[in-house]
Amino acid sequence: MKRLMTGDEAVARGAYEAGVRHASAYPGTPSTEILENLSTYQEIETEWAPNEKVALESAIGAAIAGVRSMVSMKHVGVNVAADPLFTWAYMGVNAGNVLVTADEPGMYSSQNEQDNRNYAKAARWAMFEPSDSQECLDMVKAAYELSESYDTPVMLRMTTRVCHSKSIVNLGERTDVPVREWVKNPAKYVCLPAIARNLRVKLEDRMQTLAQYSETSPFNQAEYNEGKIGVIASGICYYYGKEVFGENASYLRLGFTNPLPAKLIRDFCDKMETVYILEENDPYIQEFIERLHVSCKIIGKDTFPPYGEMTPDVIRQCIHDAGPKTIDFDKSKLIARAPAFCAGCPHRGLFYRLGKRKDIMISGDIGCYTLAAGKPFQAMDSTVCMGASFSIGHGAQKAFNQTGSGKRVVAVLGDSTFFHTGINSLINTVYNNSNTVNIILDNRITGMTGHQDNPGTGFTAKGEPTTLIKIEDLVRAIGIRHIRVIDPNNLQEVDDALDAFLALDEPSVIITRWPCALKKFSQADQEEFTDLFVTKNRVLDDKCVGCKLCLKAGCPAMSFDAGTKKAVIHPAQCVGCDVCMQICRQEAIIKDE
Repeated sequence: MKRLMTGDEAVARGAYEAGVRHASAYPGTPSTEILENLSTYQEIETEWAPNEKVALESAIGAAIAGVRSMVSMKHVGVNVAADPLFTWAYMGVNAGNVLVTADEPGMYSSQNEQDNRNYAKAARWAMFEPSDSQECLDMVKAAYELSESYDTPVMLRMTTRVCHSKSIVNLGERTDVPVREWVKNPAKYVCLPAIARNLRVKLEDRMQTLAQYSETSPFNQAEYNEGKIGVIASGICYYYGKEVFGENASYLRLGFTNPLPAKLIRDFCDKMETVYILEENDPYIQEFIERLHVSCKIIGKDTFPPYGEMTPDVIRQCIHDAGPKTIDFDKSKLIARAPAFCAGCPHRGLFYRLGKRKDIMISGDIGCYTLAAGKPFQAMDSTVCMGASFSIGHGAQKAFNQTGSGKRVVAVLGDSTFFHTGINSLINTVYNNSNTVNIILDNRITGMTGHQDNPGTGFTAKGEPTTLIKIEDLVRAIGIRHIRVIDPNNLQEVDDALDAFLALDEPSVIITRWPCALKKFSQADQEEFTDLFVTKNRVLDDKCVGCKLCLKAGCPAMSFDAGTKKAVIHPAQCVGCDVCMQICRQEAIIKDE
């Protein structure tokens, strides 16, 4: 049976066919769809974890207990999971365990461009790199066999193009893998120093054995054509190379890349005069080959960029100084269009008012709300990683207090991010006697990655009802005494809360609670928020003076008619959040009854 599948869909299918029973993840582009697809298989217990560290630990527990498990995350999520990741490699598995890292060359939705092949090397994980959807499925199945045969966790390193591109996949049936018996074994699973020292030696022995497997792996294959030009590539770069060089080069396609196959690579290079190494980001393969001291000429990162995607256009530009063929046009007529909050976004009112404040540093975080850094709000001064806003805000406030600058810090993060790593940050703020104003944007869903549930939504990854963790109860338990829940669409409530809490000399928390405008509202949403986007607004032309003040809210439902010199609200986009109506000083915006 054949299907057209994305790489993410194929990974999920591969896990299903491999007999996986437990899967955990934290959503993050480009990996999100893996668990979403896994959740459609009734045979697999799936869960959204609060963060990637917890997700990996959950999968580790399942593997120790005897069932095949998977954990998936985007590349920066592996940073969060790094603590158990290194130790888990020492211990080895019981049932098979696979970690999927979705790297993102080009940083289309990420704050950095790290190459997680380095994690596999540093932590000594076996690693596969698929180049298309069929390989995603095949490598996942092979990874579980290898994991159990060699007593090792396995990393599957994907990139954005592989995750989201579609190709034909041959589907198989699910293998009903027997559950492995859990046997009490502290010498394997209790990493005290005395035990870990012994496991460290075994880990090196295992890597030597895996190096032998790499030489004969069916996923490491040479393809010979006429001539003395060779290409060595892994992942999607294999297809990029084929598109550029065609039949004018021979290819060494590397799919199992930690450990790398030294003999296979040396044999290939010995048959070539020039070898191009195509890999995105770091010179992971290149540095390995250079240590082999092969006789052919190696062309790698001295020619190709160390960042971004290694697309065919980039390869041609670097080798032939020839860019892609395009239609000539007047580039001066292109209009730059910055990303914007959706119409009715509950973050708009907060950042519109927060951006008006003086002597305020706004410590931001990872989420839709990071858009507040740009125009028209310009209401975010730092963004580093998930959960960092409270910690960075605390450190900055301590510095401002110490130097007597009089500046105040407002730290902002979302609801899912709060559960991810914001809790520890807020504990640090309370414990160390800070006086930051901390804002949790509760839009009732994990918005940026496509509306996945989290501990604050009341539903599991499979959509089943579960305990809803109320943010204000958790904040109160941490030790925050000053808590206010507000409607962020009500600008007066926003101002009142900021005024009250900026006057305090101890930490406080404002919770802005209003659902994402794009969310499918639950019954609980409809009961709590009785005014959920049931009206629209319109402009009274006789009162509008064309001041454009309403446009400063950056709502895509609003525009300005240059002919009439009046503001216009487009009814197809407006959801009646009323922010523009509160901004207008002429009372020219009203409810459209």
